Amino acid sequence: MKIMFICTGNICRSAMAHWLMKKKLQERKINDIQVYSSGIFAMKGDIPTDEAIEVMEEYDVDLKKHRAIPTMQSNIQEMDLILCMTNSHKQTLINTYPNLTDKIFTLKEYTKLTEKGIDIKDPWGYTLAVYRFCVAEIDTCLDKLIEKILL
Repeated sequence: MKIMFICTGNICRSAMAHWLMKKKLQERKINDIQVYSSGIFAMKGDIPTDEAIEVMEEYDVDLKKHRAIPTMQSNIQEMDLILCMTNSHKQTLINTYPNLTDKIFTLKEYTKLTEKGIDIKDPWGYTLAVYRFCVAEIDTCLDKLIEKILL
């Protein structure tokens, strides 16, 4: 199975989801799931924000090696599941890739964790506390995602 996480710039949310998911899969010794990420408006080769790097260190994840990939230059056509951070990202992808519509969801929608809305808000430009809240939300969704995939 191939999963791609999508956000705007691929330097905060989708990058954090990508590398945290990889870590969770490695810890569970799950080797048949490949994880990718990209950004709808990403600048190829962009590096994660300092705040994203710092909060991911708290999860024992090294985000320094991550480099942004624009969705249009990614391997999105190969994906089995495409998980967006917001409904706006989802709608953009459905319009751009109508052939992938049945594979595109928001992360919260797919994991049925929508009590607090369907979007994972962008922490870019905000404080470490906002990043911590964001990654905690992603973390909860990823645990639910793994549970759902393994059923």
